Amino acid sequence: MTGRLNASVEAASLCRRAESEGGFAAILHKGDSERGSLLLIIRERGQYVTCLERMLSLDGSYAWTRGGPAPSDGESELTDFIKRRIRFDEDSWLIELDIAQPERFIAETTASG
Repeated sequence: MTGRLNASVEAASLCRRAESEGGFAAILHKGDSERGSLLLIIRERGQYVTCLERMLSLDGSYAWTRGGPAPSDGESELTDFIKRRIRFDEDSWLIELDIAQPERFIAETTASG
């Protein structure tokens, strides 16, 4: 047992965290409420910064990793990436966060696992 929270609880927690810091959060796709993977679309003032995905490591722990297209690839590439991810894993949660200081948020999130 990993002690991992349900995906729906984690999704709600991430949204509340972003909103408590003055940001905007939206769940764009609800996945499996218990076991769904989490994919975060991080923006700052509407501009795409990166994607974070919580992935299972070989040792059985979870870690947040950067992924997705580069910001220079444009919105159409991001849209295509999102569509492919949802098609590949319909149980995934897709959460968009528009936050100030996204690098700090990313550092804190990836450090906490």
